[in-house]
Amino acid sequence: MSWHPQEYGIRGLVSPQGDMYSYGILLLEMSTGKRPTEDMFSDGLSLHNFSKMALPERVMEIADSSLNEESDDGRMNHFLTSTARIGVACSEESASDGMDIKDVVIQLNIIKEVYVGGRNPSIHRNE
Repeated sequence: MSWHPQEYGIRGLVSPQGDMYSYGILLLEMSTGKRPTEDMFSDGLSLHNFSKMALPERVMEIADSSLNEESDDGRMNHFLTSTARIGVACSEESASDGMDIKDVVIQLNIIKEVYVGGRNPSIHRNE
């Protein structure tokens, strides 16, 4: 039921990659409202896998209900899908395979432009 990257548990190392893993888990916790230590995450199912399986069509089904209540022009769906993609990419099993912080910042700025700035989400779909 551990949510730590292998580098923490096996080698006892602290690294920027491990921090990115933790950031990814945090994003998934915030978007789903679930903790990686919940009883539902057993037998190979993790918060990472749970979120990854929902991408992209079922993200609204696993979203925290308080986020799911907002009705808008598709920006919330874009926000949650994009956030889950970043969370999943950052929380790969091997932290060294995770997303780079530079790429995370770029993607978060795109999300901000779409959600806060009201830009059309379809403009950034392939980025």
